[in-house]
Amino acid sequence: MKPLRVGLLGLGTVGRGTVDVLRRNQEEIRRRAGRGIEIVAAAVRDVGRARAWVGDAIPVTDRPQDLVRAPDVDIVVELIGGCEPARELVLDAIAHDKHVVTANKALLAHHGNEIFAAAQKMGVMVAFEAAVAGGIPIIKALREGLTGNRIEWLAGIINGTSNFILSRMRDTGASFDDALREAQQLGYAEADPSFDIHGTDAAHKLSILSAIAFGVPIRFDAAHVEGIADLAAADIRYAEQLGYRVKLLGITRRTPAGIELRVHPTLVPAKRLVANVEGAMNAVVVKGDAVGATLYYGAGAGAEPTASAVVADLVDVTRLHTADPEDRVPHLAFQPDALVPQPWLSIEDTVTSYYFRILVSDRPGVLADIARILADFRISIDAMFQREPAEGENRTEIIMLTHEARERDVNEALRRIEALDTVLAPVIRIRQESLS
Repeated sequence: MKPLRVGLLGLGTVGRGTVDVLRRNQEEIRRRAGRGIEIVAAAVRDVGRARAWVGDAIPVTDRPQDLVRAPDVDIVVELIGGCEPARELVLDAIAHDKHVVTANKALLAHHGNEIFAAAQKMGVMVAFEAAVAGGIPIIKALREGLTGNRIEWLAGIINGTSNFILSRMRDTGASFDDALREAQQLGYAEADPSFDIHGTDAAHKLSILSAIAFGVPIRFDAAHVEGIADLAAADIRYAEQLGYRVKLLGITRRTPAGIELRVHPTLVPAKRLVANVEGAMNAVVVKGDAVGATLYYGAGAGAEPTASAVVADLVDVTRLHTADPEDRVPHLAFQPDALVPQPWLSIEDTVTSYYFRILVSDRPGVLADIARILADFRISIDAMFQREPAEGENRTEIIMLTHEARERDVNEALRRIEALDTVLAPVIRIRQESLS
């Protein structure tokens, strides 16, 4: 049987990793797929640089439009990133009856509904395991392995850069800026790390996972997104003293009022496995009604971990290439006509627990005033301690953990607390999740 022919859009880190994995494991892949998979073309910006690496083994062009329309290409692998021209090229490939494999989470978060509808109409596949959590097969787990479950919630560390920074801040007491510089020096963070540290990258991935988990269209615009740039080493230290770790989590949960979709720094009990995921690693916890909580852990980025997911998608496409479109696993796990829009919960309507750090004047009655305001908004204190002021200081910090409360009530309570003349700075607030 003839091999399936692949055209690569991009020969960067992941593109090269894909070439290496396909070459190294070609016999194993053929045994699994039932036929060979070979790269017959690549489109790049810098042809000379690409040819210096691949030599004559792979024809290289700087005209991606020609590649996605080429009659001798069966599958287009999109690894260029960003929304444009990736969107245009992917839709053009689909229009020319080609299957697509992509690692582009931003593309799917913003244009996935359009792309999947076009693929459904043409009867071709769009595979995207590499778009979320690198080498962890979380898409396949949600689409296939957990298909007998009603997914209740999932929460994940799905950005390795942020997790590395938080790990260094906890391990060494480094400031955020120092930990970020170290991440950049080691190659874990880009020169412009904005998408990572502000939570955008994690929100792209979470919006895809949420759609697959709950059978809804992708809605990146519904996500509440906060990053880690404002976290202080003191909060990570205090969290540790209270038995928690601070992680940047993507959380999506099905509730009677709607679906939560949020990315933010989160206190997680140190006894949870996900709290102990360190460095640039990723992990996702999925709670199903039948299976309970399951954990998926591994490398969330890098040339070969991501290439592993790309090649797995190529094998899936090869296996199902001749199958009727109706017999394939739907792109978002649920049949296209069964994707049902649901209400999306505002962050103000979210109910969770909280950590507060409050800088106050060291004088009698301060704590009583704060506790009274919290009580007025039905926010009860779970744990608390007060830092002993240094000699000669007339101010101190109160650290609190609360029981569950509605975010709208918390916002109003904090506004009133910050208006007290004894409160000397804006209250530091971090949400807390038990993940139980």
